[in-house]
Amino acid sequence: MVEQSELDTQWSLITDDAGLAHAAALLADATGPIGVDAERASGFTYGAEAYLVQVYRRGAGPFLFDPIEITSFAPLAAALDGEEWILHAASQDIPCLDELGLHPDRLFDTELAARLLGYDRVGLGAIVEQLLGIHLEKAHSAADWSQRPLPESWLEYAALDVALLPDLRDAIADDLDAQGKREYAVQEFEAVRTRPQKIKSPEPWRKLSGAHVLKTPRSLALARELWEARDALARERDIAPGRLIPDSSVVAAAAANPRSKGDLARIPNFKGRASRTEIDRWWKAILVGKTTENLPGSKPRDPDAIPHHRGWGQRNPEAAERLVAARAAVEAEAERQGIPIENLLTPDHLRRLVWRPPADRSAESIALRLKELGAREWQLGIVAPILAAVFVDLR
Repeated sequence: MVEQSELDTQWSLITDDAGLAHAAALLADATGPIGVDAERASGFTYGAEAYLVQVYRRGAGPFLFDPIEITSFAPLAAALDGEEWILHAASQDIPCLDELGLHPDRLFDTELAARLLGYDRVGLGAIVEQLLGIHLEKAHSAADWSQRPLPESWLEYAALDVALLPDLRDAIADDLDAQGKREYAVQEFEAVRTRPQKIKSPEPWRKLSGAHVLKTPRSLALARELWEARDALARERDIAPGRLIPDSSVVAAAAANPRSKGDLARIPNFKGRASRTEIDRWWKAILVGKTTENLPGSKPRDPDAIPHHRGWGQRNPEAAERLVAARAAVEAEAERQGIPIENLLTPDHLRRLVWRPPADRSAESIALRLKELGAREWQLGIVAPILAAVFVDLR
């Protein structure tokens, strides 16, 4: 076993446009797939932008790009154009890379591939240790990467994460070939690469954790005004909203409907670093919520929504029976394939199919329905015949 301290990465920190242009030229002249990673400050800052971008290619790098003083990543995007990028858990990093104008034309996701291969642990440190025999320290994975200057130990950690990706990719690719899952992986990688960005909700405050306990329009108005006041302050200070007051405090205050600023301050669950220092701000929001005539209605219903499956037994016993049988069949096949059931078929896709199965319930019709929901061809080829047989048995 090789320890992290025994590795020498010889990384370069790039902090300006000239340095980026030089690094981009070196990367363009190097060969092979390109390891890419990004570090965010989730839970610390307001947004989810990248505060460090790491790139490595055999023969060039690792380069650690500090986006704060770099005005354009266009030269780097041009250097990496058309090449395969290697990321670990790409769906987490692609959005913040997109904001910098960086997007892969081809993708190899080591975390997703590890899931398809049935590895017991799919974290980067775990599979690097399993396949490359290198023990990585993961002490800085949840650090506040927005702080400057970044400690050298953090930069070393970031460089190692990306420098090992090409070797890790090759080892995983060999396993994919050995298990006959290369095509599965190719389709999954492309689905991640081309997945559209989530549409922002017109009422983001409705995503408050625990807000289901608020039953009246007035309590929802209080929650909305508190959420918006918190969001405005968080944006102004560039701090994660939950670090000011957590969702639980917003919900507790809205449910209590305090009569005075003092009552608000005395609510046991109204806490957080800004719960008292910004008490005037929160009380002003409460007053707006108390007096506004713009009361929220019920949460808009998704026309494509289906009932929660735990209530199917009473609402639709036949669908409940189909779900039990279908899930058991898919789970058995997932175990045989050595693939987690959620990767063999997205649970929501299975539930939607079972709730509204096609009329003829043939494998072809089932495959068409699942494809409409977003399932990949490799998944259809495996699960559609299995589910068709289940539905026939239940007739």
